[in-house]
Amino acid sequence: MQDLTQTIRNRKRVRWRRVFGVLLLLSILIVGLFQIFQYIEGSIKSVNQPLKKVEGKQPFQGEKNKLDAINVLLLGSDSRGEKQARTDTIMVAHYDPQTHKIKLISLMRDMLVSVPEHGQQKLNAAYSFGGPELLRETIKENFSLDIHYFAIVDFKGFEKSVDLLVPNGIEVDVPYEMSYGIDTTIEKGKQQLHGKELLGYVRFRHDRLSDFGRIQRQQEVISKLKEEAISLHSVIKLPKLLGLINKYIETNMDRSTLLTIGKDMLTKKSNNIETIRVPEDGSFENKRDEELGDVLEVDFDKNIEALNRFLGEKSVAQNE
Repeated sequence: MQDLTQTIRNRKRVRWRRVFGVLLLLSILIVGLFQIFQYIEGSIKSVNQPLKKVEGKQPFQGEKNKLDAINVLLLGSDSRGEKQARTDTIMVAHYDPQTHKIKLISLMRDMLVSVPEHGQQKLNAAYSFGGPELLRETIKENFSLDIHYFAIVDFKGFEKSVDLLVPNGIEVDVPYEMSYGIDTTIEKGKQQLHGKELLGYVRFRHDRLSDFGRIQRQQEVISKLKEEAISLHSVIKLPKLLGLINKYIETNMDRSTLLTIGKDMLTKKSNNIETIRVPEDGSFENKRDEELGDVLEVDFDKNIEALNRFLGEKSVAQNE
């Protein structure tokens, strides 16, 4: 009987030691995270100013919005040293701090739209004519969607950010060999793609799906990168990531806004990214314009309704 009692006591001690060990480990992790955020916040306070801005373009007039849901215009820059840069990627990231949801709107660059003071043009022409501000005005005029901030990602910065966050690469299932126009060759099948190859994967458009396939791949990669970005090992890399952002991203977002969103994503564990493509299936026709070439003629009312449903709020008004 005495031996049995002693055995029970020993088991209890072992259990308490395990519980104590788990609590100690959690405490170390929490303290570590707190110190990382303190370090980043200290850096932000010492350099409390917007990140690198676009030069030679109209000032961005998006209304700043820090309390409610915000819309950020995301652009992939393909300047190649040209005076009038092109943009391969046009997206709007929607973030709601109340629900902690992230939603991604992909805008087809070949949509025929009305560009203020330039008439009927393809959507991406607005960026060439007047940078992110004219593109913001164009999206507002055609889709009644307010944009609060913008971020232009240099392709080299994308490569370096991917290699920093996920040095082992990201697994994707490549449907066919990709090489034309992307400065690399990606073999068919499941691949671990690193920065340069992943950039080629999201930029490739020389297949039967053209831009439609590229948008699908862009949304796939962003969702996977988001999962990596909110992991613990990526938190430790935040100071280096901020350095890359400052060098390769042109934006009007201040560092404190970026940090607030990042901290919220980490602590609230926001759900998977929801995505939509504009125009929706059944809301456009393929046309041939004598001057502009192949364009998408869009039913704007249908797509404004689709954006309303997607965002779940009246942030998009009907065209009058």
